[in-house]
Amino acid sequence: MSALRVSIVGASGYAGGELLRLLLAHPDVTIAQATSESNTGRYWHALHPNLRGHAQAKFVSLADLEPCDLLFTALPHGETVRRIDELAKLAPRIIDLSADFRLRDEGLYQRWYGQPHPRPDWLERFTYGLAEINREAIRDAQYVSGVGCNATATILALWPLLQHDLLDRDRGVVVEVKAGSSEGGASAGPASHHPDRSHAVRSFAPTGHRHTAEVLQAVGMTGAPAEVHLSVTAIELVRGVLATAHAFVPAGRREELALKDLWQAYRGSYGDEPFVRLVRERQGVYRYPEPKILAGSNHADVGFDYDPETGRIVAICAIDNLMKGAAGSAVQCLNLMCGLPETAGLGFPGLHPV
Repeated sequence: MSALRVSIVGASGYAGGELLRLLLAHPDVTIAQATSESNTGRYWHALHPNLRGHAQAKFVSLADLEPCDLLFTALPHGETVRRIDELAKLAPRIIDLSADFRLRDEGLYQRWYGQPHPRPDWLERFTYGLAEINREAIRDAQYVSGVGCNATATILALWPLLQHDLLDRDRGVVVEVKAGSSEGGASAGPASHHPDRSHAVRSFAPTGHRHTAEVLQAVGMTGAPAEVHLSVTAIELVRGVLATAHAFVPAGRREELALKDLWQAYRGSYGDEPFVRLVRERQGVYRYPEPKILAGSNHADVGFDYDPETGRIVAICAIDNLMKGAAGSAVQCLNLMCGLPETAGLGFPGLHPV
């Protein structure tokens, strides 16, 4: 089989840079073009210095984009949806890393984004791109949406509990997410100014974070709805998300549930997953998931604990927000859509120490 010709629209940001890094090393892909309107004519490594010596290509303008086999779009929110008809003419398959097409319900989009969706006719055409919960649909999809990094960590922490009916949906779920600074993107602003960002532990979305909508959508895939109360805190970290979710065992099941039942549920959901690792050790520094060791990796480390006195389950997931929460999941979707090995180009295990 000849290599897939893949292009990236909006490759100057952090997620676009990760796509370039991953696809340059992908055994079945050739990068045809990468666009950046503000950096047209500059070398890729001028913005992504880690690529120096690995490619001598330059950014092109979107106006000069040629047809290809698959198109990644990594534009700011609202930009892909404005151009979707034009982009769809350039490639038979599109993977969009923005939030433009993640939600299938127009009402859910309006609730969380504060305005009607500009192209509701396209919502049903996109498939949500988290392989661990949507693999078969992704295989058959022509258009796939990216995932929100905070949503990804939260969903993967909770998914086995939802699948195996181990949480009380009437009581809902409380989730605290700790996020690194790269989640804010490559553009600088007051909140990313070093004297203000360094050493910060900052609650920037105690309520109302838009990624909550993706978690609600995932909950709905497994049965009855449940409230999700999500807060996001910025911490002293560049890459990484750690989601800690608190749920309660359904009434009447507290007496019978034991830690071994949680092991059974999580192994049942993730035993065959190539990128999910169950992390719950009896001793050592890394007894529970920690994003630090996942930098550059597509792994999601998932753990849990249980308080039988109160019936509270604590579910934990760590990811690299630029990888499993963005570019890594997108390449995983490319592999599924194109009939390639799911792990192709995604073998990097992370670093330790870092």
